[in-house]
Amino acid sequence: MSGPLRVLIVDDEAPARSRMRDLLADVSAVLPVEIAGEAANGREALRLAQSGEIDVVLLDVRMPGMDGIEVAQHLQKLELPPAVIFATAYDAYAIRAFDLHAVDYLLKPIRAARLQEALSRAVHNIAPAAALRDLQQAPRACLSAAERGKVHLIPVEEVLYLRAELKYVTVRTAAREHLIEESLTRLEEEFGEIFVRVHRNCLVARAAIRGFEREGGESGEGPWRVVLADLEERIPVSRRQQHLVRELAR
Repeated sequence: MSGPLRVLIVDDEAPARSRMRDLLADVSAVLPVEIAGEAANGREALRLAQSGEIDVVLLDVRMPGMDGIEVAQHLQKLELPPAVIFATAYDAYAIRAFDLHAVDYLLKPIRAARLQEALSRAVHNIAPAAALRDLQQAPRACLSAAERGKVHLIPVEEVLYLRAELKYVTVRTAAREHLIEESLTRLEEEFGEIFVRVHRNCLVARAAIRGFEREGGESGEGPWRVVLADLEERIPVSRRQQHLVRELAR
């Protein structure tokens, strides 16, 4: 590639970011690098990465709010995703990262020579999205939708339902709909405690359920439908899932 490698440093601890700056200064004597920005949390990292001016993200794993694994997943939705190098003091993640072919995984304290090696590898490698999903141990705080070349974060707590449509999933909030390219089954596995399947192609947020009604009114004998908070739309309950009406209406 032409020009220096543009690096984004992401760590919630200021001393760690300062140390990484010093290491990059040492590396720059051998490998042209440029610090393109710094972020103290996941959301700020995503905002900076969406500028399209980032080649590599040096990413801490343990951060409050959105951890590094989730940040890396969202980065994969970018039109030109940067390479990701994890940098952490926790070796418990390292073995799994290497097994899953992550770009690289640096264990603190990091040596300049080791960082140089990782950056050289990152020029030609981007961590597979599937590997990042396997690395994650806790459900994501946000889903992400690629819209007009940018990543739009959708807090899971704001989602009313998830509906599979062909190869996409519609994510419905009180404000609007988003389309994401994820498997409904995979989402159910990850967020099973938050959402419940009411139909083969639809999961609804348990906390958003306000009741059930029959099609045709109280005296009707039509199928049950879910009433969700802040939404006029009613979600049909399949025959196979009719038992949920009794269980969730208690």
